[in-house]
Amino acid sequence: MAKKKGLGRGLSALMADVAETPATVPETASDDSTRRSDMRVPIEKIVPNPDQPRQTFVESDLNDLANSIREKGVIQPLIVRAVGDEFQIVAGERRWRAAQIAQLHDLPVLVRNLDDTEVLEIAIIENIQRADLNAVEEALGYRQLMDKFGHTQEKMAEALGKSRSHIANLLRLLNLPDSVQGFLRDGKLSTGHARALVTAENPESLAKKVISGGLSVRQTESLVKNEGQGKPAKPKTTSSTGTRDADTIALEGDLSAALGMKVSLNHPSGAASGSITIKYDSLDQLDDLCMLLTKPSSSE
Repeated sequence: MAKKKGLGRGLSALMADVAETPATVPETASDDSTRRSDMRVPIEKIVPNPDQPRQTFVESDLNDLANSIREKGVIQPLIVRAVGDEFQIVAGERRWRAAQIAQLHDLPVLVRNLDDTEVLEIAIIENIQRADLNAVEEALGYRQLMDKFGHTQEKMAEALGKSRSHIANLLRLLNLPDSVQGFLRDGKLSTGHARALVTAENPESLAKKVISGGLSVRQTESLVKNEGQGKPAKPKTTSSTGTRDADTIALEGDLSAALGMKVSLNHPSGAASGSITIKYDSLDQLDDLCMLLTKPSSSE
């Protein structure tokens, strides 16, 4: 089996080419171009990447950018690759869309020779590095990098300038129901509210209470902690996990986020041993888990 590669060149490495390369204006792009200087391309020859992870573009933001482009032009070239007689966007689709609104006829581009995998990886990284992503979009970007390219949380944290805990906390949000993730996308819940709801038994019901009551994050944490009040107490069993502390719950969240599967820890309070249960939803997930558990340790 081929060894999974580390984080690729990434957007920052490609964007550095802008400063490194003296500006020349070639008439056409040859098929063997790998490091091409700044050139201008008719806007009708530029096409978006159909696999672009970011699908939502806010019209008001595009209009603001279009106004800036009318005044100052497009300062930062788009990164593209040649596809037939067209140029497919690798990074810079917002500028391309805004330039159309501003009715520009051509745009500055940097042509790069990239395969489909590199294009997707760079597109994901570009989106993660944008400041206006909501927490769910950012988490999905991390998940794509882990699932498609085998990147670890530690490697992503190092390459993207994020803390590992930041990445882990965001990945936990993907364990929330789609409806609660929708509240977060729409700005009805903050990231802090959503993090508090991750451990709730019924996060959707509590999320609606938080929204309707305008509760603070601290109030939401208390709501989750007291979720079972007013309900018949569940019978306790001698073989259960015992008291579940915050560290155990947090570790379950970390493991679930890292594996992309539901993980349950059975660790009785004060005990030195316990058990772990991993729930997979498909045979593909089982294959992935088996490969992970049987992967030889690296000597690096």
